[in-house]
Amino acid sequence: MIGRLSGLLAEKAPPQVLVDVSGVGYEVAVPMSTFYNLPDTGAKVTLLTHLVVREDAHLLYGFLTAAERASFRELIKISGIGPRIALALLSGLSAAELAQAIAAQDATRLIKVPGIGKKTAERLLLELKGKLAPDLGLPVAAGTPARNDILQALVALGYSDKEAAAALKQLPADVDVSQGIKLALKALSP
Repeated sequence: MIGRLSGLLAEKAPPQVLVDVSGVGYEVAVPMSTFYNLPDTGAKVTLLTHLVVREDAHLLYGFLTAAERASFRELIKISGIGPRIALALLSGLSAAELAQAIAAQDATRLIKVPGIGKKTAERLLLELKGKLAPDLGLPVAAGTPARNDILQALVALGYSDKEAAAALKQLPADVDVSQGIKLALKALSP
């Protein structure tokens, strides 16, 4: 099993990259979340990898973070979810956003990803429940129902998960939903 590659980034052509490791070029498929954070061509890069061996090919998938790779591995364990759909999910949602959607049982966020229909989203929610969020330590998994509602409201208003989580940290512990949303919006406004 090839678990990690370190070398020079020789080529970038989404979703493929070519990593030159001591003169050997490895073609690696990466999610767009990884692709956008890669250095320029010719720079040194380290990717955590997952090797899929099929009858007709050996396919290498790469990730910048352990959370992305762990999410990918959990996704491909599900019947009917192959590496291509798992990459699409991780391209449409970050590993944290995916874990948060699973923890919140939010099928609409998953359906927004191309290639994911209602039935697939519901299967993902069912099979991944409790598997991703605890590993990532997201506020949704450990939060109170009021805090979860506040977080979902902020995300629905267009704030990123990071912004919403940062605003939640500034709120009093016993805040109710409506007051929490008001305070969070004040904290997020420039």
